[in-house]
Formats: sequence, C-alpha cells, structure tokens
Amino acid sequence: MAPSSTTDPLAPLVSLPGVGDAVARVRDALVAVHNHPANRRGFAANAAEGGLRGARASAAIDGAPLTTADLVSDPLLAGAARVADEHARLVPVWKAAPLQALARLHVLAAADLVPVEQHDAELGRPRPGTSDRLALLADLVTGATRVPAPVLVAVVHGEILALTPFGVADGVVARAAARLAATASGLDVKSLAVPEVGHLRRLAEYRTAAAAFAAGGADGVGAWLLHCCEQWEAGAREATSIAESR
Repeated sequence: MAPSSTTDPLAPLVSLPGVGDAVARVRDALVAVHNHPANRRGFAANAAEGGLRGARASAAIDGAPLTTADLVSDPLLAGAARVADEHARLVPVWKAAPLQALARLHVLAAADLVPVEQHDAELGRPRPGTSDRLALLADLVTGATRVPAPVLVAVVHGEILALTPFGVADGVVARAAARLAATASGLDVKSLAVPEVGHLRRLAEYRTAAAAFAAGGADGVGAWLLHCCEQWEAGAREATSIAESR
C-alpha cells in the first residue's frame, strides 16, 4: 500500500520554501532534454558521453585531477569510470535491492583505493553502525515514500554523503546512487543529465549544503534540496550541449 501523507517520512520536505517550484523546473528541464531531436532515437551515445563527463566531475569533486587524460591513471577516476559503465546494468538492481546496488557501486568505485589483500573484508561492506540508516534509505527507495523524484534523488545523495557508509569513495558512490535513483524513478529515464558538472562548478556550495543536510533541520535540508535541484537543471543544460554537438 502506498504511504499516506501522514506516514510518508519525506512528505514534509515537499513543503519547504522553494522546493515545489524547484522540482517543477527540474522536471521541465529534463523533459526538454529527452525531447531533443538528438535524444529521441539513438540517445545511447549521448548518455554515454554524459556518463563519462559525470564520472570525471564526480572524481574531481573528491580530488582527482581534471586534466587526467587516461581513465586508469588515477584510481579515483578509474573507479568513477567503472561506476558509470555499470549504470544501466545496476538500474534494475537498484529498483529491487538498493543495498545490493550500493555494495556493487562501492566495489567498482574503491577497487583501486583499497589494498588488494583487504578487498574481501572492505569492498562493498558497510561500516559497523550504518546498517539501520541504510535499511531506512532502502525502504524509501523501494516504496516507503511518494515524494517527487527530485526530492528522493537529493535525499539519497545527501544521506549517503552524510553517512559515509564505506569510509572510502563514498562521494563517488553517493553521486552514482543519485543517478540510479533518477533513472529508476523515471526522472531521467535515459540517464542524459550530468548534475555532477554543476556540483563541481559550485563545489563550495555543494560542500556547505551537504554539511547542512547532514546537520539536519528544515533550513539545512531545504538548502540541500534546492542545491541539488539547481544542479539537475545545470545537468540538463550540459546534456543539451552534448545533444547539440552531435
């Protein structure tokens, strides 16, 4: 049974100042991108280019050099690229078993950051004390909320950043999970947008808003939701530039 407005734990977020309008702008921007002539057919190449740009930006947010030409020369960038390459295969996993998808994201993102002898013990294994919050997040993803997709996507992103469930490559995992949530929810079903570019371009704001979300409170959560919505709009503009270049 779908959650009611009184039982949906995220329902109050939709009423925060500016959130409703921000959600509408994101949806309009992504509809326009999906309706672009270059994305009506044969959009896979555009999605692949967007995924690669997103991987580079996501890795750069956490310190990888943007000038790296070789995707395997920087371990963080290599992991982000593997995550991007796996995106389409992980969408159905995310819908059915989001914790399994998160574990796989971490295996891909952190494989070059964790010593080989520690792979079995650390890759894809959340830190002690994080299981309850991860379970709650999984419940939200699999039906415990009916808030608009941009709100859920932002909550997924912010919660993983705040929780740092793996201790290594959590930022790459969080941004990849947000992409999965956007695709699985139908918000960006073709996975064309590149919100990571917006987060990177407004990096100080990204970090401040993420910290505010982690601290809690209506103002902090609202600031994070608005920031994320704005970067999905920016990601739609990036996707438009990709489509028009082809």
